[in-house]
Amino acid sequence: MKKILYVASECTPFFKSGGLADVIGSLPQYLNNTKKCEVRVILPLYKQLKEQYREQLQEVMIYDTEVGWRRQYTGIYEMDHEGVHYYFVDNEYYFNRESLYGYIDDGERFIYFSNAVIEFIYRGDFKPDVLHGHDWQAAAAVAICNIKKPVEGIKTVFTIHNILYQGWLMHSAFEELFNLDRIHFAGFEWGGMLNLMKAGIFHADKITTVSPTYAEEIKTDYYGEGLQWMLNLRNPDVLGIVNGIDVDDYNPMKDTHLPVNFKTSIPKKRENKKALQQEMGLPVDAHIPMFSIITRMVEQKGLHLVMAILEEFVQQNVQVVVLGNGLYEFESFFNYLANKYPDKVHVTIGFDEGFSRRIYAASDFFVMPSLFEPCGLSQLIALQYKAVPIARETGGLKDTVIPFDIYNGVGTGLTFANYNAHELLDKLNEAVRIYQDPDHYKALIKNISKVNNSWAKSADRYLDIY
Repeated sequence: MKKILYVASECTPFFKSGGLADVIGSLPQYLNNTKKCEVRVILPLYKQLKEQYREQLQEVMIYDTEVGWRRQYTGIYEMDHEGVHYYFVDNEYYFNRESLYGYIDDGERFIYFSNAVIEFIYRGDFKPDVLHGHDWQAAAAVAICNIKKPVEGIKTVFTIHNILYQGWLMHSAFEELFNLDRIHFAGFEWGGMLNLMKAGIFHADKITTVSPTYAEEIKTDYYGEGLQWMLNLRNPDVLGIVNGIDVDDYNPMKDTHLPVNFKTSIPKKRENKKALQQEMGLPVDAHIPMFSIITRMVEQKGLHLVMAILEEFVQQNVQVVVLGNGLYEFESFFNYLANKYPDKVHVTIGFDEGFSRRIYAASDFFVMPSLFEPCGLSQLIALQYKAVPIARETGGLKDTVIPFDIYNGVGTGLTFANYNAHELLDKLNEAVRIYQDPDHYKALIKNISKVNNSWAKSADRYLDIY
């Protein structure tokens, strides 16, 4: 049985800033349940770990980790949770902070983490056959592992969840933070700086991304963020594997956050809509089509398109529910619209898991017009809760949302190709027309009900790689 060590910077239910945490929280569980490999996960021990988990930690070992000329304390703790063995790297200087990321020394923090992981492999009883690093925060671990080979014959996999974030450092960081021979400098250097994402791509035995379409997109100048040349050099080793979700967790039949549990029943789903309308102070009418946006409010999510057309769209009899936070430009726009149209638009700045699930369950349509989207989990969750995705054909959205054809009844959502506000508006208006036609709407919901977004197929592809 292959032994796999996942190296990541976040993981549900412990720490989460985005979709990476959901993947690390669910994929190892699914892989372990197959009994075909043993996956363990190693994470930083952030300040944010809740007491209910912290009190379960058991100390494994203490040692010093070399970070250039420094010697930094490292404590390793472990616990089992839902079929997965977790290790946590403790260092208060680097991880006892108010946020997971966003610090001027983030590069140093995660190079330390990577060094500590490799030292743990040398010292620990768990000797992985494969080290699987995720995103730039774990890229140095992949590189150092392939250089130092802490286990004879160990292989590495590097997964790109979002190539936009790469981990840049000054040249001097190579001597300052890495304990490597200068001969390895070229594998880290790019664009006059050190680039950890590039180092992961350069050194990994296999490179995966989180959807087949994104795997092809990032080999182009438009999406590659400067690393397309390296990905094209490594083309035979670059694979796109679409993410799954935990369908037992995101299950409207069992979800305790919902006022009314349902499977495919449209009347029961509409009871959730009425409950949410009442909760938010919107007019209570199950027949008004409800559109939702649950997102980080950043440019990547296509919100400039939304800004261009949303006020025009809400002139008709619709409701729009928004949940998220991010850039002031987007927060202020949505707040303006909610104040101007209080009977049609409701906005909550922030995030609450239970509230988000009530929105998914209440919504008729889920709007996701991303500029780019490596995979996207929100549209998969929306499909689980029978909220029809309206998505741009990019990355994982293209791979997971099939355009609905009213003539042959095939498809699971509404999609548009170009990054164009009026193409989005056309699809929003088409959604209203479909909702008002019971036969078309029922056919769409019936198609969505057959979708399986579990990890089953994708996990098999990871097993093949391992």
